[in-house]
This record gives sequence, C-alpha cells and structure tokens, in this order.
Amino acid sequence: MTIKSYTGALGDTHVLQEAISAYSDEAYTNAKKLSGTGIVGTNPLINTDTETFIGQVRWLKPLNPTINVASLTDSAAGDKTTFASDFLRYVKSVRTHGAEKVNMQQIVTQSDGLAKVGRDLGETRSQDEHDAILAVLKGVAISEVLNGASAGSGTTGLGGQSFDNDPTDKKYGFYVDLGAAKPIVDATVAVQGAARAEGFLQAIGKAFKDYEPEYAYLVTSPEVYASLRSANLVDEIGVVDGNIMFSTIFNGKFRIIQTRASQGFTTAELAKLNTGNGVDIIGTKTSFIVLPGAIALESLMVPDQVEIYRNANSYKGGGATSIWYRWGYVLAPAGYDWNGSQDKFVSNNEYRSVIEGNTAKAITDATSIIASTGTWTRKVASALSLGILPVFHS
Repeated sequence: MTIKSYTGALGDTHVLQEAISAYSDEAYTNAKKLSGTGIVGTNPLINTDTETFIGQVRWLKPLNPTINVASLTDSAAGDKTTFASDFLRYVKSVRTHGAEKVNMQQIVTQSDGLAKVGRDLGETRSQDEHDAILAVLKGVAISEVLNGASAGSGTTGLGGQSFDNDPTDKKYGFYVDLGAAKPIVDATVAVQGAARAEGFLQAIGKAFKDYEPEYAYLVTSPEVYASLRSANLVDEIGVVDGNIMFSTIFNGKFRIIQTRASQGFTTAELAKLNTGNGVDIIGTKTSFIVLPGAIALESLMVPDQVEIYRNANSYKGGGATSIWYRWGYVLAPAGYDWNGSQDKFVSNNEYRSVIEGNTAKAITDATSIIASTGTWTRKVASALSLGILPVFHS
C-alpha cells in the first residue's frame, strides 16, 4: 500500500494512504492535572462582573476586645472596643484558543481538522486551568520565600514556620524547609514505618500548629510517591473525593495528588532567592500541602465564547475557515492580595513572577531580589488563615 504525506495550512501534517481509513486519536499523556481536585474551590465573595481587570474581597478583621472592670468609685468612661475591615484584590484572566482549516483540504485528507480541535476542547481547557493553578502555587511559594529568606526594606527574614513562631509575624515565610533531609528517610533500626515520613507530619504541624486540619492534599512528584509506596505508607483503602479516588497516607491525613509537573525552582532561581537578608532555603525540591478549596476558581462570562470566521477569497477561492474558543476565570489563593498588573488580563508567567519597580519579572531577571515583592502578598493577619504550604526538601 502506498503511504504519502500531505502538509496543509499552518503546518498540519496528514498521513495519507490510497485506501483511506478512519482516524483514531492518540491519548493525552500530559502531567496529571491539579484542576478538578479538592484544592480548587469557589468563593461567593468574588464578583466577576466588575468593570475593571481586578476586583476586591472585603472582610471584617477579628476583634481585639478591651475589657473593663466596673467600678463604684471611679466615674471615668470605660475604654471602648474598636473594629476594622480589610480587603484583598483578585485579577481576571481570559484565554483564547483557535485553529484554521483550508476548506478544500478535506477532499484530500477526508478529515475535518476543526472537528479534532472542538472534540478536544475539554482537554485543552483543563490543561490551561492546571497550568494556571500550578503557576499560582509557585507564585505563592515565591512570595513566602521572599518573606523568610529574602526579606528586604530594612527587615531580616527569619526563615520558615516552626512550632514556636508567631503566625502573625510576616518575617516568617509560610513554608517549611526540611533542608537536606528527604521527605521519606531511609529505614534504620530506630526509624521504621510512619516515622520515615515524619517530615510531612512535622511540616503540617509547624505550619498550622493548634489549627492543624483534619486532612490536606499533598501535591508531590512520582519520585516521592514511589518512596511512600516503598516504605509501605500508602493506605490500603483510599478516599473518594468527588469523582476521584485518592491514594492516602497516615489513615487519610494526606490525600495524594501525584503529578510530574515541575513544582520546584531551578538552581539559579533558588540561588537568587537566597541572596536576601534572611535564612537560606536548603531543600532543592518542592512539594505542596494544600487545604481543601485553598484556591478559588470562578469562571468569567466571556462574550462570543465560540466564533467562526470564513474567508472565501483565500487559497484561490477554495476558502479557509477559522474557529476561536474563548474562556476566562479568576484564580484567587486564600488570604493573598494580587500585587501584579491591574490593567490587563494576567498570564501564567505573571502569576509566578516577582515585582521590581512596578514591573513583573522572572526571579532570575530581578536586579535586586531584596527590593522585590511577590505578585501575591499575604493580606490576612495570621498565617493560620492560609491554605498553601510549600515544603522544601531534598
């Protein structure tokens, strides 16, 4: 049988044979997605109908009450309790995805290329959301490392969380650095069973202290997951959450989200972050402990979500057809204020950038990391209100 190849518009290559058979679809093997898992929730206070690129969520701060002792002899007025409010900003993002076909190409290929694009739109959108969520996780990690390892403006970062630090002191970044230790240490005579993964238990205890949650999601790599399995720490029975079956460890304490997507920072990025005044990060790899619903995702009502454009004149009158899909959303990590651009739709690169001189830059492009801030800045008074905990390890 004769096999030929045909390259159409936009570099699409079709494999042809003299007896045309139906096309099949190759399965997607992208990294396992974070979208659709329990770390993503909603926030009813997010209003997607605002007229600008950003919006605000407002709340009343906890009271710091003044208690008076009544007196029968002192006629002075009692001291009154005051209260205050605060707000944080969120930012919108709109994404587009398009394709074009040469109308007469179908006579040769017997395949409508636009049908493939439309059929796989669900995969395209979920991959886009995954990439954006991962960028937000990294952006939050950068912001917190700037607090603990690279704090500037006359302050000195005091490192990550410990069992004893004040959760309202922002000189402590909301992260835990296990240093040179592996999250799953090698077995010894003294260290067996669950003790081998004590690093993750230490991390969640240091971060949330007496507010430690009943369970959390552990976003980690296949390498770490393999270590958990080899240590026989994965629970025999997992947990069904929505339509997803999660493997768990420590009797459901951590629900494992395994993905090969890069969660950490390069050697150059860590070196740059460690040039500040604070405590250097030692761990070279990153996992995330994330509380349920820690990242709010609210969809935008985008006009003309699907649009088709036909150009009959092109290709010598054979014509071409373009199709465009549009969608948008707000991603807002709990407790963080958007500190990036406010006059455009945000990109994934901006989610994970630093701000230097009102300009978003990659970490390694910053002239002075001490003079930089994250695109996400902690806005709540106590770190115990946060839900994204980076864990650095080796």
